[in-house]
Amino acid sequence: MDRISDFCTRIRNGMHASHSKVDIPLSKIQVGIAEQMKNYGYIRGYRVAQSGAQGLIRVYLKYKKQGEPAIQHIGRVSKPSCRRYVKVSDIPSVCSGYGLVVLSTSKGILGGKEAKDLNVGGEMLCQIW
Repeated sequence: MDRISDFCTRIRNGMHASHSKVDIPLSKIQVGIAEQMKNYGYIRGYRVAQSGAQGLIRVYLKYKKQGEPAIQHIGRVSKPSCRRYVKVSDIPSVCSGYGLVVLSTSKGILGGKEAKDLNVGGEMLCQIW
């Protein structure tokens, strides 16, 4: 099972159903993606709960004043069957800089702007706008 695709799908489904929070099985990559989403203002926050062997990450979703979700699109870019790696010069600007591309780099999970500032490339995990 692809954990990152599952993470994106659960967030997307929670937004469409207007839920306030979504529970997702825990992994370090998902915590890194949630941290980037929080830093860029796409979610209100997240909390990690260790229950048993697996654990959960609870993501608190964010909505605009009109009840519209803060995330219009969240999707996986690099897939297990076709990995997508980019150099620092090829990191895309999502929605003219208003979106977020999440990368797995040698410095950890970073947003596109941070990766450019640190001059590192990596695997493009997902795009959010």
